[in-house]
Amino acid sequence: MADTDEKGRIASLSASADSDTVSSKFSHDEAREKAIVRKIDWAVMPIMTLYYLLSFLDRGNIGNARVAGMQEDLQMTDHQYQVCVTILFVPYILAELPANLLLRKVGPRILMPTILTIWGVIVALQGVVSSYPGLVVIRAFLGLVEGPMFPGIVLFLSGFYTRADLALRIAIFFSSASLSGAFSGLLAAAIVNMHGVGGKPGWAWIFILEGCFSALVGLIGFFITPSTPREVLGLTQEEKDIYMARLERDRPTLLPNDKFTFKEVARSLTSPHVIMTFIVFYMTGTTLYGLGLFLPSIVKQLGFSATKTQLLSVGPFGAGFVVTLVSAYLSDRYKSRAIPTAVVALIALVGYSVFLRATSKYMAYGSLFLSVSGVYATPPMLSAWMANNSEPYYRRATSIAFGFIATNAGGITSTWLFPSVEGPRFTKTTILNIVMCAVLAVGTLLNAVYLSWRNKQKQRNREALLAPYRDLPDGEVRAIVELGDKHPDFVYCY
Repeated sequence: MADTDEKGRIASLSASADSDTVSSKFSHDEAREKAIVRKIDWAVMPIMTLYYLLSFLDRGNIGNARVAGMQEDLQMTDHQYQVCVTILFVPYILAELPANLLLRKVGPRILMPTILTIWGVIVALQGVVSSYPGLVVIRAFLGLVEGPMFPGIVLFLSGFYTRADLALRIAIFFSSASLSGAFSGLLAAAIVNMHGVGGKPGWAWIFILEGCFSALVGLIGFFITPSTPREVLGLTQEEKDIYMARLERDRPTLLPNDKFTFKEVARSLTSPHVIMTFIVFYMTGTTLYGLGLFLPSIVKQLGFSATKTQLLSVGPFGAGFVVTLVSAYLSDRYKSRAIPTAVVALIALVGYSVFLRATSKYMAYGSLFLSVSGVYATPPMLSAWMANNSEPYYRRATSIAFGFIATNAGGITSTWLFPSVEGPRFTKTTILNIVMCAVLAVGTLLNAVYLSWRNKQKQRNREALLAPYRDLPDGEVRAIVELGDKHPDFVYCY
């Protein structure tokens, strides 16, 4: 029975590959392709950027609520606050892989707006909790619903853009994380002035207003989110065909109708380059969430007032926004992932080192511009790298989810690294972050060396790799399906 299913799958893929091939039907110049890319950008990037900005804002606004007095009002210890932050990541991690595997079947047009609407309601409910246990339960549900969004956006964009265009697009939406850090500080500083309205403290209004806005955006999303490039409004049929041909040229082994099998999940999880990137993602997640969740607390412990802390949090995140976009642009421009990633990791390392040895609170605060910039610039390039080097679709979906599972495992670690009693310098944590940035830089370079070697090895062994498929019916398609990124025609980028 399994044999019959496999033959049917191969036959279906062969038919798909042999018919309706648009790449040979149109002659078009590069300028026209670029014009179509811009139309795609305007159709999908604002939506994805807003989705992720709200995701990061709603996940991290607990830090602003803490500065505004939530911990004292709910009579929580530092340990209990850390549990509230940590609990989000457990269901968050569990939801990432299943949701990515379901994304094609359900469709981004349905899945993404649905989860955004639901988590907006959950965020707002945080504003009505009156106890520590209640907050723990709500944070757990928030993690379960938010988990699919980040890996889902990366998988979504990897189906809309060529590999060389992907890092900058990921950086554009991910830079909203830096922007949300800056925006949340300004927003929180304004919202806390509602203290006492409706009998609620200012920190409760942070959750209520931001959650209601997210739910509203989610409802609008049902009408504006395309599932594939062919659903983008404003493109003619010819433009859609030209754009699909562009995607096919970028991925010669791409087949649109490949089916899900657990073999593809296993092939992803046992790929050495995926495992190495997993390790690097963990380092990134630990440093990223440490700053994302605790930067307001770090700044406050340096000796600034609560209101000034909210405002001072804006600067480092603003710098991170700029560096994230510039580094990703250079990564795409020069078709390089490892070197730009290593460079920004070293920038973060310098920032942590200065923070550790700073002789004044102003010097320590200034160092945060370097550490935030370096840390926030890393994930877009790593995400693009992971998406670039995994095929077919379900292997790519697994690899992307696997990377973000590692990132959020790092997030769990980060929630226990900033106890108030170790402030304001958090010496042990800062040293650990320095080590992680060093491992991150070295790990990316080692992965690049490995991928370069694999490209050469695949070409040397081309005949041996393809020999088992040469005399089979539909052998060419079968080779693409089973080998995926291990196919000699698939070139790993690094």
